Amino acid sequence: MFSRLKREIQAVFDRDPAAKNLLEVLLCYPGLHAIIFHRIAHFFYCRRLFLIARLISHLSRFLTQIEIHPGAKIGEGLFIDHGAGVVIGETAEIGDNVTIYQGVTLGGTGKEKGKRHPTIGNNVVISTGAKILGSITVGDNSKIGAGSVVLKNVPPNSTVVGVPGRVVVRDGQRVNEAIDLRHDLLPDPVAEIINNLYAEVEHLKKRVAELEEENAGGSLETRKEFRQNIS
Repeated sequence: MFSRLKREIQAVFDRDPAAKNLLEVLLCYPGLHAIIFHRIAHFFYCRRLFLIARLISHLSRFLTQIEIHPGAKIGEGLFIDHGAGVVIGETAEIGDNVTIYQGVTLGGTGKEKGKRHPTIGNNVVISTGAKILGSITVGDNSKIGAGSVVLKNVPPNSTVVGVPGRVVVRDGQRVNEAIDLRHDLLPDPVAEIINNLYAEVEHLKKRVAELEEENAGGSLETRKEFRQNIS
């Protein structure tokens, strides 16, 4: 238990430049508090003491604004940054060295029984406000963009953005062992499409102007007919 706690404290120092010292991390990081509460609640949950487990998780939610169901399986090195509004469902599974930002939901999509929450691989970064719903899998070393809604499986080494979530980068660069936290540098496919449309419109406007100049020497009726044909 203490070795796991040490690793989770080290994860805070590794991934949060604002962390100054050990005492600050122990007293002022709700994400770390929520994980500690969850470890205790999960211990009772695995021994079918469900009420005690839920009471502990309920107390944790009250103190940290982070709701982790005691049935969720969480690996080592999880870092929940800020944490307000994070929800992790009962059958969710989280691998090692995962980073979760505020407002993230690992939820279900209905009232079905059994496995109904996501499985998150190792070294995954889930950005602010992302929603990952259903019994799907997010592969190792993937990044989920802020505000994305993920409803389908995500391959390893991928970047997902948008609503619904779309894989926009896969194996696009070498995956380092170090965790990449630059979730502010994700591509924006919607903006790229808009920019392409704008460039096409500008090209068409230029071409229309050239055709008008070519027909400027014709009669007034010819120019009127030309403008009607291109309008």
